Amino acid sequence: MNDSRPHPMIMFQNQRPLHQDQHLIIEEPLSIRVNGKPYSVVMRTPGDEVAHVAGFCLVEGLVDGPEDIASLGFCNEEGTNVGTVILTPERTEKVSRLLERKGFISQTSCGICGKEVVKDLQQILTPLDQTFKISVAHVLDCADNLDSHQMLYQKTNSAHAAMIFDAQLHPLAFAEDVGRHNALDKAIGKVFMNHRLADAVFGLMSSRLSYELVQKAARARLQILVGISRPTALAVELAQSIHMTIACAKNKDLMVFCGEERLSLT
Repeated sequence: MNDSRPHPMIMFQNQRPLHQDQHLIIEEPLSIRVNGKPYSVVMRTPGDEVAHVAGFCLVEGLVDGPEDIASLGFCNEEGTNVGTVILTPERTEKVSRLLERKGFISQTSCGICGKEVVKDLQQILTPLDQTFKISVAHVLDCADNLDSHQMLYQKTNSAHAAMIFDAQLHPLAFAEDVGRHNALDKAIGKVFMNHRLADAVFGLMSSRLSYELVQKAARARLQILVGISRPTALAVELAQSIHMTIACAKNKDLMVFCGEERLSLT
């Protein structure tokens, strides 16, 4: 199954750079169409598409049971990732209000090309400045100190954290939330509302780095984004395209997947 692929990276281990390959999980868009119309685009790891679409329909309230589905299929022709659902007439009538809502990214074509969707999603992003440089030791120090700020996590053991720093590594904002995307949104929002976005250069997350997190960080013009787990392959591709530095800090080591020019050993 094509669910991961190797990616070159630099491992800073005991302040020594080692070039290695690490497997990154694949993240791709999946278009879900209901009764012939676009309903949602979700980012996911390829595999189990029919089950994914069926489960999505259940949790969204589109169906209550398999008998509500007239047909369900997945088209994985080259460049296309589309799950199609046809509801029974009775079920269609019952969930008509859900089918009319516009809460998701929608596409109007009969199929959807993963590269085209990614291009559409990143169209509002521009390449980042390359004015900030930081030592590997300072990145690891910031990562080591993150848990000391995580009061909600210490109470619940179930919260993600996001922290944003300026070029002098002064914290500009910190936020926790049950969702990692929400935590980053909150931290960015605090910096934004305090009119400090121009000072923000470095973001630190308690989670892995997904495509959406890189996209959010890029909108805040963060030059470096570090997680505590490996990023997805698509996150690295997006970061490379806009000149962002992406790294994973864990167990006193730093894995750098792109943008290593912003990091130094001193």
